[in-house]
Amino acid sequence: MNVVMIGAGYVGLVSGACFAEFGARVTCVDKDARKIKALQGGGIPIYEPGLDELVKRNVSSGRLSFTTELAQPVAGADLIFIAVGTPTRRGDGYADLKYVYAAAAEIAEHLQGYTVIVDKSTVPVGTAREVQRVVMKANPAADFDVASNPEFLREGSAIADFMRPDRVILGVESPRAEALLRELYRPLNLIEAPILVTNLESAEITKYAANAFLATKISFINEISQLCEKTGADVHAVARGMGLDGRIGRKFLHAGPGYGGSCFPKDTVALIRMAQEHGVSSRIVESVVEVNASQKARMVSKIREALGGSVADKTIAVLGLTFKPETDDMRDAPSLAILPALVDRGAGIRAHDPAGMAEARHLLPAAVTYSDTIDEAVTGADAVVLLTEWNQYRGLDLKKLRSQMKGDVFVDLRNVYERDLMQTHGFRYTCVGR
Repeated sequence: MNVVMIGAGYVGLVSGACFAEFGARVTCVDKDARKIKALQGGGIPIYEPGLDELVKRNVSSGRLSFTTELAQPVAGADLIFIAVGTPTRRGDGYADLKYVYAAAAEIAEHLQGYTVIVDKSTVPVGTAREVQRVVMKANPAADFDVASNPEFLREGSAIADFMRPDRVILGVESPRAEALLRELYRPLNLIEAPILVTNLESAEITKYAANAFLATKISFINEISQLCEKTGADVHAVARGMGLDGRIGRKFLHAGPGYGGSCFPKDTVALIRMAQEHGVSSRIVESVVEVNASQKARMVSKIREALGGSVADKTIAVLGLTFKPETDDMRDAPSLAILPALVDRGAGIRAHDPAGMAEARHLLPAAVTYSDTIDEAVTGADAVVLLTEWNQYRGLDLKKLRSQMKGDVFVDLRNVYERDLMQTHGFRYTCVGR
């Protein structure tokens, strides 16, 4: 089976490599010549554990290739996945679909024989219908179907998510399209992965609804953490008590500095705009977005209070910049809201992150300095702020850390450590909801 992946970004590259691992012949097409040249030379433009070996193995086998040329791969394709970016459009919060529609128009020119065009990008309801219209207008004679196959990949565990998914959603309208997609995903039959077949609109909304619900759990527990702090409750215990209810579940009930990343911020706002466009209420999701923004602002106040009410002229070592561990993704990371506010209030920031510092340099204030090692970051610091729970930060040598610091403040925004342990080592410890 010949598969073309339009877009060699996070979703396109991971999905293309995994489909090749399934046995398909996959060509990833991208207009970014530098990215394609790097991929052809064995370079991986994103940080994702295990992806480099997966790509290398499938390139060596001849099942995975990369190119900037669209015509030949499209002409021989059975399935074409559109996996281009759908960023939030400036000014109105809608998903910007110009790259999706441009890809559809270009694909249409080169179609030969029956082909299924699949939206893999996260797109608002109605996009598949519009892709269908764009292709038909550009090539009325084309023999094709349009399908929706949303991705549910978590950065840092994307390969495992693809190979052992909770579910696969196929939004289709013809038996031929369903048969081709089922054949592509046939290796998942061995693990009995659920495959849900829906219409186009249901598949499109499912992705947004799932991400909005997970974001809701995060914002909910962050609101509860504020109540815990005021009453002496422990948000960890509260979350465990809630999570043991099978109807609720334990995942995403972790208090912290708020959600970020490539999906939740973008998709919650896009779902609100879709609801407004169709004249329906989205008050819950609107509140989720509001709570998340206020939680990030609250973390700035928490750091200030831990340092006696002011961060002016204080040196703060920040451990972790990316929105979560095991990724270099800085999109909407809490650090992008918290660190500039600290700099504006006169703090000196020394930051360390295992994978995100290169991207952070382009996004954070120039006054932020970057340390190649944890030791370099914390030496002489008045306070340490643990902002992303990378494994490197979970087992710090606390005795050594305390001796390296000038001050004794440790602000744990991920609740990695226990208060008693930190106090035993001489820290003034601050966390979230405990």
